[in-house]
Amino acid sequence: MTTKTILLIDDELNVREVVELCLKDLAGWNVVTADSPLDGLFKATLAHPDAIVLDFSIRGMNSLRFMNQLRSNPKTQAIPVVVLSAKARWIDSQILQQYQVAGIILKPFDPVTLPIQITTILGWDFMPICDQ
Repeated sequence: MTTKTILLIDDELNVREVVELCLKDLAGWNVVTADSPLDGLFKATLAHPDAIVLDFSIRGMNSLRFMNQLRSNPKTQAIPVVVLSAKARWIDSQILQQYQVAGIILKPFDPVTLPIQITTILGWDFMPICDQ
């Protein structure tokens, strides 16, 4: 089984640290982090992640602008995106479809079940690292 690589884009250091720890320790995934959408676009092109976990309420570049740029680049357009945000309640199904967002996980989230939520949204098989 190949190890997944997740690109985590969140401007809150504490959130990045918790999510990175959960995804590495509980799922055994590689995690690449970015603290801004601009850095995330750069790292998405370089790292070729299997999925992106994006805070939709991040500072700097507008998240919808980020999604437009991600989807317009042939190197990144097929990467699935899971939104992780406290302010994602306003996102309706039309926006999800337009920007090809795979799903939403609301903050606050349960760190222990986060890898399971991501794999469920993306349709991946999940085997906890202790079972591998």
